[in-house]
Amino acid sequence: MSRLRHYLTGFRGFDRDARVFLVTTLLSSGAISLFWINFNLYLAALDVSPSTIGLIAATGSLSSTIAALPASIMADRIGRRLTMIGGAALASIALAGLMVATDEPFLFAMAVLYGAGQQTLFVVAIPFLTERSRPDQRNELFALQFALTNATQVVAALAGGALAAAVAVSTGHGAGSPEAYRVLLALMLGLMVAALLSLLRLSDDRPWIAREGRPQLDPAPPSGGSRSDRTLHRLDQLGIRLGNPGLTARLLLPGFLIALGAGQVIPFLNLYVVGRFGLDLSEVNAVFAVTAFGTMVAILLQPALARRYGKIASVVIVQASSIPFLIVLGFAPLVWLVILAMAVRNSLMNAGNPILNAFVMEQVKPAERATIAAAMSLLWSLGWVIAGIYYSFVQRALGFERGYTVNFVTIIVLYSVATSLYWLWFRHTEARAPVAQEPSRP
Repeated sequence: MSRLRHYLTGFRGFDRDARVFLVTTLLSSGAISLFWINFNLYLAALDVSPSTIGLIAATGSLSSTIAALPASIMADRIGRRLTMIGGAALASIALAGLMVATDEPFLFAMAVLYGAGQQTLFVVAIPFLTERSRPDQRNELFALQFALTNATQVVAALAGGALAAAVAVSTGHGAGSPEAYRVLLALMLGLMVAALLSLLRLSDDRPWIAREGRPQLDPAPPSGGSRSDRTLHRLDQLGIRLGNPGLTARLLLPGFLIALGAGQVIPFLNLYVVGRFGLDLSEVNAVFAVTAFGTMVAILLQPALARRYGKIASVVIVQASSIPFLIVLGFAPLVWLVILAMAVRNSLMNAGNPILNAFVMEQVKPAERATIAAAMSLLWSLGWVIAGIYYSFVQRALGFERGYTVNFVTIIVLYSVATSLYWLWFRHTEARAPVAQEPSRP
């Protein structure tokens, strides 16, 4: 009992804006979770071909890629709050548009708008939470934020699937009809608008209004420095701040490899389980609800693992443990084994994300955090763009079964390489003092 009490103590005492943003996370994650589970199925219900679905997914990811750096620059110039409000507004407009979408060009356009809005909201969240927390509580805050994301996915998946099916049946439409998915889009829109209203309650952090307590930017290097110094200075003038390019590359490359692997399997798991086992709308949502619940539990336990073994060791442990379940997910013949593997793999692979984000933010200076967060999101989205095109090509060339065989082999190899690089490059890092030293917020 004393250990449990000590563990729960780490989840107390958060900054007021951090608490407000946790509410925003609950709301926006409900909308994002429903979108992730059901959007591809909505496109399939509109008779969009599998290869075109892959291209629409890749287009949305490309939009996210393009939006990442402008979002980080905007966050430094007008504040995190206004930037996230803009992102939530874009996502809301896209969801409203998708409710009336019928033709493919409009679907592509709304995917672009939604990708840009979601990315703008997501990329600013990491530096925002870092600046609203003390170093000793950062693991718990990041873990709680990620856990809430998965908790809303559980509720949204179960309630959303049941609601859509009930409304569709009561109005005379099938459970897999476009009308059923439009009910879910309406629910997503309501949640995203509520998240937008929650963001309005954050403190005004525009630089010319709220300077006290904000991290001070490092002075620009002198013009007479080395060529690399002058290059970094020119990037700094553009709002792109990178202090150590070599460290930046090592921090970013493993995540990019994981994105390349994940992007050609994870967003299409709904199509995979439906195509392989014939599950209906409510069953698909229930599967993803179980998966999200397991992830939520794993994320909440991850800070304790990080305190015992260190951030990087704990991340490597959970990511390496997820790889055998990928094999089961891709090749097991029984639906219950696939569902179990999906839940465990998702739990383990995502459990390390908040700890890894906290680790990355602590390795760079405060002035560089928005840029690094943007670069992480940019490369993640770019990886999904490439992977979505790869998925579309493989499905068209090889068909469903052989195509997914290639997809699963690819993700297993890339996950293994990325996990090995984290261990190779950073296993000794935590023995040294963190690079980013900042005063604690009051």
